[in-house]
Amino acid sequence: MLAYRIIIDLSDRQLYLLNDNIVVDAFPVGIGRIALQTPSGEFTIVNKAPNPGGPFGVLWMGLSKPHYGIHGTNDPSSIGHMVSHGCIRMYNADVLKLSRLVSIGTRVTIRP
Repeated sequence: MLAYRIIIDLSDRQLYLLNDNIVVDAFPVGIGRIALQTPSGEFTIVNKAPNPGGPFGVLWMGLSKPHYGIHGTNDPSSIGHMVSHGCIRMYNADVLKLSRLVSIGTRVTIRP
C-alpha cells in the first residue's frame, strides 16, 4: 500500500509528494501574500471538490485548517509567486494529478 504524504516548502514555493519518505514528484505552487500568509504546521486533507468555480480552478482539496486548501487556479501566471489569500495554488493539471494520488486523510506538512 502506498503511504503518500505532502510537504509544502514555502521558501522555495514547491509542493513535494512523498511515498514512504521518498520524494516521488514536485510541483511549483503559489502561496499567500505577506499580509495573508500561508500557515505553517501539520494538517490533513479533509475534502475534495471538483470544479469549485471562481479562482479555485478545476479542483479544491480542503485542509484541516478551515478556509485553507490546495487548489487549481484560473490564473496560471500566479504560480511561483506570493499572491493568494493563504491557500496553496497549483497549475490545474498538477492539482488533478496530485488529487488522483492522495486521499482524504493524507498528511500535509507546510514548512516556512
